Amino acid sequence: MLDIPLLVRVHVDALIAAQNDMGVCDAIEQNAPAGKPAIMSAPHVPKVAGIDPKVPGPTHTVAPLPPAPTPPAPAGAVLQDRLAGWVSDLTTLHELTERLVRTGALDDALHELLRAGAALVGARRGLLVLEPADGHGPSTTIGLGLAHADLGHIETVPRSSTSYGCLLDGLPGSPGPSEIAHPDLLGEEELDPRHREVAARLGYAASYALPLSTQAGRLGAAVWLYDEPTEPVERQRHLAGLYARYASEHLARLLELERARARVATVTEELLPTRLPRVAGVQLAARHRTGALGGGDWYDALPLPEGALGLAVGSVSGSGPSALAAMGRLRASLRAYAVMEGEDPVAVLSDLELLLRLTEPARSATALFAYCEPAERRIVLAGAGHSPPLVIGERRTEFVETSLSAPLGMLACWEAPSVELAPEPGETVLLYTDGLLQRTGDPMDRAFARLHAAAASVPKSVRADPRAVADHVLRAVLPDGLDATDSMEDFVLLAARFD
Repeated sequence: MLDIPLLVRVHVDALIAAQNDMGVCDAIEQNAPAGKPAIMSAPHVPKVAGIDPKVPGPTHTVAPLPPAPTPPAPAGAVLQDRLAGWVSDLTTLHELTERLVRTGALDDALHELLRAGAALVGARRGLLVLEPADGHGPSTTIGLGLAHADLGHIETVPRSSTSYGCLLDGLPGSPGPSEIAHPDLLGEEELDPRHREVAARLGYAASYALPLSTQAGRLGAAVWLYDEPTEPVERQRHLAGLYARYASEHLARLLELERARARVATVTEELLPTRLPRVAGVQLAARHRTGALGGGDWYDALPLPEGALGLAVGSVSGSGPSALAAMGRLRASLRAYAVMEGEDPVAVLSDLELLLRLTEPARSATALFAYCEPAERRIVLAGAGHSPPLVIGERRTEFVETSLSAPLGMLACWEAPSVELAPEPGETVLLYTDGLLQRTGDPMDRAFARLHAAAASVPKSVRADPRAVADHVLRAVLPDGLDATDSMEDFVLLAARFD
C-alpha cells in the first residue's frame, strides 16, 4: 500500500470518482497538473544491495509555513513595569530623605547629602561646598572619598574652571545652570591645565554637579566624581534633582538654627568673664558649654579687697534670649553685692534673692557664692538650691557638707547658714551647675557618683594644673557628649586650686 503525504492536495470530485470507478493512483494522476509527471506513477528505482534509494520529495509539496510572529506584550504589562520602576524610585527617594531629616546638626546633614547623592548618580567620590549667598556663613567644604589633602589640591584649581565655581559665581540675578555635567574631563580641549593636572593626579575622569538653593538664594553646590568617563542617565538626574531640592530646604533650616546657636553662644560668652583674675595663692580654670537653645548657667570670679577672691556659679530658670538677659542682670547684681558685703555670703545671696523676687517674680534661680582668703586657705560659702562643691586632694575626694536650701525666688524670704572650708595645700575645689549632672542622662544619685569617680581618678601628674583637672573630669563624666551641639543643657565648671 502506498503512503500518500498528508499535504498532497486531492480534488474532492476526482477523489470520489477514483473511489467509485478507478484506482486511487489513477485518480491522483488524473488530477495532477498537466505537463508534470505524477510522482505516484513514476517507475521505481531498483534497489541496490538491499538499500532503498532516496525517494525525492513530491513536486507538489507546499512550502513550509513561516514561523508564527511573537504576539506583542499586552499594554497592561508595559504599564506594570513602568509603575514598578516608579515605585522603586520613590521608595529609594523616601528612604534617603528619611535618613536626611533625622540629622539634627548641619555637619551631619552635609555628609548625609553627599553620600545619598553619590548613591543616586552612581559615583564613588565627591565634594560639597557650603557657601551661603548672603555671606553670613558658615562656609565649609567637605569631601566623600577625598582626604583633606585631596580637597586642598582641588581648591588650587581656578574657581572659574570648576563646576561648583560656575554654580556659585553665576551672574547676579540670573538663575544659573541647574546642573553641570562633564562626561569626559580629560578629553575636553578647553579644560584648564591646572584642572587637568589635578584630575589626573586624583584619578577622576568625569564629574556631575548640582546647585543647592532655595527661593531665598544659593546655599552651595555638590560635585560627584567618576573614575571613568561617564555621566548619569536621565532617570538618575531626575532623582538626584528631586533629592537636592528637598535637601536644600532641610539645609536652610539647619543653617538658620546654626546661626541662632552661634549668636546665642556669642552673647553668652560676652556676658561671662572674658578672662579670670590672677590672685596670689590660687589658680583658676573655667569650662562652659551652651545648650542648643541657650541657657542661664553662669560663673564669676572677681578680686575683692584685702587680697580676697569671690567665686560664684549659678543657673537661671528657662532658656533662650530671656534667660540670657536674666542671667546677665543677676550676675551683674551679684558682683555689686559681693564688693559691698562679700565676706558674708549669706547676705550676698539674701540681697540677690530680694532683687530677683521684686524685679522678676516669675523666675527662679540657683546660686552659690564663696568668699575665699587664699593666703589663709579659708573659704566661706553659702548656696541657694545649688549642688555642693567637690574637693579633690591627695588624701580625699569628697563633697562639701552644705545645708539644704531653696532656690532664689521660691520662698517669701530666703535664708540659709554658711559653711566654712579649709582646703589643704594642693587641693582643688570644683564648683559646677546642675547642667553637668543632667547631661549625663543618669538619675541624680548616679550622676553624683559618676562625678565623684571622675574626680577621684584624676592622675597625680596633672593635679597641679586646674585646667587639666577640669578637662579630665569633663572627659570622664561626659565621654560621649562633651561638645554635643544638640544637648539642651548648658553647664559651668569652675576649678580653684589652692597653693
